[in-house]
Order: sequence, then C-alpha cells, then structure tokens
Amino acid sequence: MTKKQENETSKELGMDNKKTSGKSGKLKISVSAIRKGEKKTEGKRSNTRRRADEVHLDQESKAAKQEYKKSLNKAAASESKPVVKKVESAEKPAETAAEAPKVRGPKILKPSPARLKQNQANSEKPAAKPSSSRRPSSRPSLTEAPMPENKEGRRRTSGKPGRKGQNSYANQGRGANSDRSQQRKRKNKKHQSAPQVKKQVTQRKDRPLPESFEYEVGMNAQDLGKILHREPAEIVKKLFMLGIMINQNQSLDKGTIELLAADYGIEAVEKVHEDISDIDNIFAQEMEESKNSENQVVRPPVVTIMGHVDHGKTTLLDRLRHTRVSEHEAGGITQNIGAYQVRIDDRLITFLDTPGHAAFSSMRARGAEITDIVVLVVAADDGVMPQTIEAIDHAKSAGVPIIVAINKMDRPGANPAHVTEQLMQYELIPENYGGSTIFVNISAKTGMGIDELLENIILEADMLELKADPKQKAIGTVVEARLSRGKGPVADVLIQQGTLRVGDPIVVGDTFGRVRTMTNDKGHQVKKATPSMPVEITGLNDVPESADKLVVFADEKTARAVGEARAQQSLQKQRENVQHVTLDNLFDTMKRESMKSVDIVLKADVQGSAEALAQSFQKIDVEGVRVNIIHSGVGAINESDVTLASASNALIIGFNVRPTATAKSQAAQEGVDIRLYSIIYKAIDDVKAAMQGMLEPTYEEKVIGNLTVRETWKVSKIGTIAGAFVDNGYVTRESGIRVIRDGVVKYDGKVASLRRFKDDVKEVKAGFDCGLTIENFNDIKEGDELEAYEMQEVKPG
Repeated sequence: MTKKQENETSKELGMDNKKTSGKSGKLKISVSAIRKGEKKTEGKRSNTRRRADEVHLDQESKAAKQEYKKSLNKAAASESKPVVKKVESAEKPAETAAEAPKVRGPKILKPSPARLKQNQANSEKPAAKPSSSRRPSSRPSLTEAPMPENKEGRRRTSGKPGRKGQNSYANQGRGANSDRSQQRKRKNKKHQSAPQVKKQVTQRKDRPLPESFEYEVGMNAQDLGKILHREPAEIVKKLFMLGIMINQNQSLDKGTIELLAADYGIEAVEKVHEDISDIDNIFAQEMEESKNSENQVVRPPVVTIMGHVDHGKTTLLDRLRHTRVSEHEAGGITQNIGAYQVRIDDRLITFLDTPGHAAFSSMRARGAEITDIVVLVVAADDGVMPQTIEAIDHAKSAGVPIIVAINKMDRPGANPAHVTEQLMQYELIPENYGGSTIFVNISAKTGMGIDELLENIILEADMLELKADPKQKAIGTVVEARLSRGKGPVADVLIQQGTLRVGDPIVVGDTFGRVRTMTNDKGHQVKKATPSMPVEITGLNDVPESADKLVVFADEKTARAVGEARAQQSLQKQRENVQHVTLDNLFDTMKRESMKSVDIVLKADVQGSAEALAQSFQKIDVEGVRVNIIHSGVGAINESDVTLASASNALIIGFNVRPTATAKSQAAQEGVDIRLYSIIYKAIDDVKAAMQGMLEPTYEEKVIGNLTVRETWKVSKIGTIAGAFVDNGYVTRESGIRVIRDGVVKYDGKVASLRRFKDDVKEVKAGFDCGLTIENFNDIKEGDELEAYEMQEVKPG
C-alpha cells in the first residue's frame, strides 16, 4: 500500500474510533440511545467500507488477470519448462526460466521424489519486491487474490454471503480453482507422487518342489498347488498334457495324484487317517505305552473269586471285608459281579466276586479277562463240580495263575485229599506234590486259613511284578452296569491303567459322557481313581454293556463324536446281522419259521443279569417252541415296556425290578402278564412251562378194554346190535372200537350206543354183559372180538 492509502486508512480508522468512543460514552445514559446510535453508525460505516472495497478489489482483479495472461504467454514461449508444472510462479525472474537446461529423453509423466523436493524448494524461496506500489508483493492469480487485512493482520471478509456485491470476488473464484479445491488437489498430488512400497508377491514357481508330500483322495488342483508350490493353472495344464481333463475345483483320485507326482519326480504318500472310533485299538495302544513308560509304580493285584455255586465264594469275601453280603443276596446266590478293595496291612487287594451259576459263564469269562490272580474256591465236602471245571478253563484261557482255596474245612464230611486228587486231573498240582499251584485249606465261616490265603495272594502278586502308569489317560473295563432312577446310567468300572478324574470326557463301549461322580466300594465319593481301583461312575448318556472298554479322550466334543460313531456302527451291525436263506440253511429256516415262539420283554436290575437270563432262556430246549426276546434292558418296568408287550402279545419278565404305578395299571387294563423274580431258577422254570403250554396237545392211543360178541340182533331202524361180554378193562360211550375177525381188523370206528339191559350207560366194566352198536357198521357176527380204545393226551417231556 502507498503512503496515501495508509493515511486514508488511518483517518478512516481514527474516525471510526472517535465515533465509537462517542457512542460508548452514552452507555451511562440509556440502552435505547446506544442501540439507535449503533444502527446509524453501522449503516454509515458499512456503506463507506463497501465502496472502498469494491473499488480496491476491482482494480486488483484487473491487475491479476493481466498478469495471469502474461504468465501464460511466457509459459507457452518457454521451451525448457517441465511438463509437470502447469503455472510458473511470478516470483522467478525471466533469466532463471531462460537459463534452465533442456530436458532430454522421454517426458516425465510423474516427477521423481527428488525433482518434487527441488520444485517445492524453489517455490518456497523469498519473492522480489514489486515495482508498483499498488500491486501486491507476489504475482497474484485468480485463485490466490490478496484480501485486505485489518490491523491484526487477519483477512477481512468482503461481507456476508448472499448479499448483493458483498461476496462477488469469492463467488468468482469458487469452483475448480478455489482455495479449498486447490488445497485438495495439492494434497492428493502429494499422496500420488509419494513413493509407495509395494509388497512383492511370492511366486510359487520360484520355490523348490518338496521331496515328498502327503495327499488325501479328493484333493483338487488348488490344494495340490499349495503343497507343491505351483500355480493351479500349471497343475491343470500338466494334467491336460498327461491326458486328464480337469478344472481347478475338481476332485482327484488316488491314481491321478500319484501320476502327477511321478511327472514332477517326487514321492506321493497317502495320508493315513486313524479311526478314533476303534477304542479297542486305542485301549491296546494305551496298555502298550504304559508297559514301556518310565512312570510305572506298583499297583494292587486284582483277584477274582471263582467256583461252583454254594461253595462259599461270597462268604469268603464277607470274611475279608467284614460284611455280610450273602445275606442280602436272593436265595444266597450272587446275581451280579461285585468289586471290593481290601487293605491288608499296608497293601491293597482288589477282589472280584463272580456268580457261580452256570447262567453267568460269560460274566465269569469277563472276570477272568481283567484279573491278575484267580482264587478257585472248592467245597471240601462237595468236590469238583461242573462250574468248577468251567472256572478252571476260563482261568487257563486268560493265562492267570490259580490259587486253590479248599473251603468248608469245618464240616464233618470235609475231605481235602479227595478234592486235591480231583483237581490234579485238571493239571492243578499242589506244591507238596512238586507242582506250582498253591493249595490253602480254609473255612470262610470260622476264619481258618484266611491269613495264609492273603499272604499267598500278596506273594503271588510280588512274583508277577504288577505295575501301572498313574500319569497317563485312564483306561478300564466295565464290571457291571445298570440304570438308576436317581442317578441315571451307572457303571461299575475297574481302572486298569492311568488315573480317572471327575470331569474327564470318556467313551464306554457305544456310550459317551463326562464323569459326573465317582463312588468307591465303601460308598464314599472320590475325586480320582487310581489303577486297580473299582469305582461306580455316573454321567453316561446310556447304559453300557458289561466288559465294555473305557477310554478317556482329550475333550468332550471328540468323545461325543466317537460315541455317536460307535453307536451308529453297532446299529448297522445289528441290521446286517440277518441270516439270508441259502440252499444249505433252507430246511433249517423253514423249520424255524414254522416253530412257535414265546415273546418276552426282559427287564433286569443290572446288565449282566439281563444277559445271563437271555442266554438261559435261549438254552431252554422245548421241541417246537423257541424264545424270542423282543426287548432287553435295565431299570424299572415302565409304560413303554407294557405298550410293546401289548402290541407284540408278549410276556414281561422282571428280575429284581418292579413296575411303576402307571405301568402296573396299564398292564391290568390291557391284560399284559408281568412276572417278577429274584432267583434265576424260578424264572427259567416258568418260561419253560409257558413254552410247553404253547405246544399243541399230543395224543396217544391206549387200549382200555376187550370184548367178545356172543349174540347179534338186527333191528330195522337201528341196525345190527351186538350183545358182547367185557373180558377185561372197560368200554365207554366215547371210546373208539375196532372189529377184529380172525386176527384182522375189519372196521375201526366209534361206539354209537351203549346199554346195560334197558338203560343207557356211560361205561361197562369187565365181567359184565352189554349191548352196543357201532357207527356206520352192521356186519357184526358172533365170535368177533371188539377192542375198545381211547386217545389220551401226552404231556411234552
């Protein structure tokens, strides 16, 4: 600005100050006067300022337009100016533009970072002072027209937008070349020109091929490309050259993958998937790992008490446990397997009590499989019996040592020498005779020889060197299983290796779950079960079978998957277990289908008892009738059992269980027969009687009397009447009669009428005369012999 302009501006400002100071002095008089004065002053001041601004801005805009046209003409004339710069700054003199070197080579579409920095440095250099006093210090452009400033150095606005003539300059520059748009363009240009570090894409073809790789049948070209470090398109092309037309997503078979690997010159190995549903294999692997483990410790021996029924096995366990278990057993017979732990000094011994009845042979077999030592109990006054021989065979097949306990030595007729001689026939030779079998004479009732028996058990266990790894995952075997109303499915498990803890996800046979509670043989809840410890566990989804294997898994999800897979496999086997008719079994199948069947719904307290009863029923030999068990389970008899029996016309047999109140009333309404038993013998006898009752009655001919014809009469309406004498036996009105002449049967029929004198009678005994007629036969002659007989029902044997 020139001095003249500065003076004018200062005068105006001074006038404004005077006017405002004058007006401000009226603050003490009244507010309305101040407002009126302010309105007048503001109107005068705004009109004066508006005229000065318009004149000043018009002059500056004309000067800026002229300078902008000159700069464009100079830019067109200059050849050495770079292409990237659109408008040359007015601060540079003409000599600088003329001295710039010419750019050789191709045109630079995007300036390099170094060139960009140089241009920015040139633009930031201080500009030369203008020659004209009216013009601003730099060459103005349309976008950067200077605005008048106040005393504080701030730009003064040209008025409120929207009023006529107050923001005309601002509206002229608004658009593509406004201040904000230019700033935005500069910012975007800076980001575009900044060097961006691009992530280098790894080329699969540059990576070497693996020496070998594992594959699965069903992989596609994309899967193989990731393994072989090659693009899927390359693999598709290679297979195309080999004569195989596929796409990237098409599954490949084993031969195609091996052909591709051979073409690349690498080895392809098929991935082997381990079947986790085969818990028998997992059980064997865990058992083998425990044998080779370094964490093995001595475990208690598992001893099985075996022998014939009523030879004193449970009484022996009562003596060992100081309990009276046998008194609670129905009929004094053990109906299921019991597992107990006994502490002898500082040593523990686990005892298994298997039932001695022949129906439980399969349960004894399971007991022999999981045991370390077998104690064979033989009564001194009874000797070797059939179940004793079975127990010896089970123990020998399991390969476990046998300790013979000759019981009932307190009885008068005890003869241990005779028992020893009998057992020697089965290769059980006592140590006194040069053998290796330990014989102990005991009395479970009085306690004689019990200490000697326990010492021999511990000695045998030390010789066997029984060890287990308590740190690995637990594996075990189900001794017994049942369904409890309050607890749900319950399983008695003997832990063989590892430690089972509460909360472990387990698979037991075809069932799965998580261990909810564990109870030992004394009824106390425990948190963990160590090797050779019998426990009762809950938390399974269903009742498992006896002798099922128990395996612990890492998580419940895997255990559920394995359990469901095993249940599906078991169901599939049951469906496939259908005997198809062939030429070999055609006759047997026809015979079986023509047989009658007794349908039975069987419910028992434990799984072992249900199995034993089913096997016993199948062994009942009644010709022409067979037992068909349509349902077998554990737990109380419920409404579904009654409904099934009613629909199938079946008999319900409950062993140590009772029907619910609803099931009982439903059975009474529908006429379903429910039989409840606590001793297995009675159940077998009743089923056998029912099977015999279903047979059609068998009749057998029996001669009841002999007669001789002495005289005959012919009556027109009746026929020939024979007067006969009863030689022996008797004759009845319903009996059959044969006419025998000269030793040949002439006729076989029935008695039509029988009289004694004038009276009709039902029976005539030997030594009396009678008159009779024969149905449809009149050729009766004197001297004929008559044979009276009747068909009598014969009961099946």
